[in-house]
Amino acid sequence: MTMQPNISDNIKAQMRKGILEYCILSILSVKDAYASEIISELKQSKMIVVEGTLYPLLTRQKNGGLLEYRWEESPQGPPRKYYRITPHGREILAQLDAAWNELVEQIRNIRLAAAEQETPNEQ
Repeated sequence: MTMQPNISDNIKAQMRKGILEYCILSILSVKDAYASEIISELKQSKMIVVEGTLYPLLTRQKNGGLLEYRWEESPQGPPRKYYRITPHGREILAQLDAAWNELVEQIRNIRLAAAEQETPNEQ
């Protein structure tokens, strides 16, 4: 059974939205970055996101104490807001890592069970 493209695209979009905050914390756990750098990192990993989606997530994470920011002068244009993960953000990232690994294992188990049931019965 194949899914209609618009339904499949919608499901994929919802899945991406659900893990985008996790991806942001992962990126910022390596280095401080400004919004355009975060978007570039996401795009390199085939996670397409636009600034209009990113900024509310960054604000929510900042308000939740997961991120902080500083302003830095830019050699090209106006000052840039650099985001940095906080110690609390690192704790949450560790929890998300554990939750992700658990979820991947659960899905793997479901897929394996489904594959076993798909094998035709010999009569």
